[in-house]
Amino acid sequence: MASRIASRLLRRSTTLGLIRSYSHARNYSSQLSALIPIGSQSSKLTRRRYYLPNASPYQLWSRSFASDNGDQVEAVVPYMGESVTDGTLANFLKKPGDRVEADEPIAQIETDKVTIDVASPEAGVIEKFMAGEGDTVTPGTKVAIISKSAAPAETHVAPSEDATPKETPPPKAEEKPKVEEKPQKVEPPKTQAPKPLPPKTSPTEPQLPPKERERRVPMPRLRKRIANRLKDSQNTFAMLTTFNEVDMTNLMKLRSDYKDEFVNKHGVKLGLMSCFVKAAVSALQNQPIVNAVIDGDDIIYRDYVDVSVAVGTSKGLVVPVIRDADTMNFADIEKGINTLAKKATEGALSIDEMAGGTFTISNGGVYGSLISTPIINPPQSAILGMHSIVQRPVVVDGSILARPMMYLALTYDHRLIDGREAVYFLRRIKDVVEDPRRLLLDI
Repeated sequence: MASRIASRLLRRSTTLGLIRSYSHARNYSSQLSALIPIGSQSSKLTRRRYYLPNASPYQLWSRSFASDNGDQVEAVVPYMGESVTDGTLANFLKKPGDRVEADEPIAQIETDKVTIDVASPEAGVIEKFMAGEGDTVTPGTKVAIISKSAAPAETHVAPSEDATPKETPPPKAEEKPKVEEKPQKVEPPKTQAPKPLPPKTSPTEPQLPPKERERRVPMPRLRKRIANRLKDSQNTFAMLTTFNEVDMTNLMKLRSDYKDEFVNKHGVKLGLMSCFVKAAVSALQNQPIVNAVIDGDDIIYRDYVDVSVAVGTSKGLVVPVIRDADTMNFADIEKGINTLAKKATEGALSIDEMAGGTFTISNGGVYGSLISTPIINPPQSAILGMHSIVQRPVVVDGSILARPMMYLALTYDHRLIDGREAVYFLRRIKDVVEDPRRLLLDI
């Protein structure tokens, strides 16, 4: 009996000690019980969210993984192409505070080959730009921060307090004190000393204009790329140019006779470039060495014809490529030329549209050039230069007649192409242009 009473006293003292040692648990329990919703029938704590008064549930229960400015997106420089590693931020098409839509261009990047647009990834308002005009940027560089929830900036003009201007009284005329006039002394005129003559310059000293009349601007990347490629072409190739002239009478008559029917059927005008592209394809097939290229100690012959057409733009000369020109007809070539020329004018050419090419045609005649020696477009081996059509006297069947004549120039790499092949190439173009029926009969 005594042992049973002793054990009960021991358990009670132990329980009281534990309660005292965990007094903070009672305080926590009382605080937590205040959080239990009224009307709860469960005596046990359940796993639910409990909110403190005037507090956000995210502050007590969880924290969002998004940052405070989670509605912001970044516009970055896109991939520029396999051989392009950087570019220059040419200009901004928008300014901070402007509203932009998804995929709308906000800036332009000028590379060595083409101009690339930086588009907005989401619709929103431009908050600020992360780069400046003239900066060198690489793919992935942040250009702008765009807020998807911000409103476009508006300029409000505060109305004036009084719409009607107040009349200001005219200023009172101040009374000037009278001053007695004193007689002025008349001094005798002084003799001016003769001006010294300017120093005589030596006859060998040049008279240069002042520096204030000069302007210095950075060279665009496209122009620098063109300059480097042209100089590399001169340093690499053994260039030689041969000439010939073409009577354009029959080709111009063919164009005049069928231009209306051609437009009605194909929806594009019949120009001279398609005729010369077809003539060049025929000449390249007759002289395949002109379509070849030197690669180290080897010669690569190409059994396809991709013709590069030189197009002059405000930013420089670009050469988009007409793929597989040997499989195209006149209408397909005209459509391809028109599409590429329009893209070149708008600065929308891609790198893929200018890569490659086995032969180049440059039409300087559209600018009035009479004759020139074009430079080879590396890594090709030859380039054909077309010039303006001029009425000149020529001898036809013993008679002197005025005919529309054009000079043709072929610049070629003399390391690979001999004069014989170059002359045969130009003769083939001359024969086809002067008698277009040869293209139909393949003779």
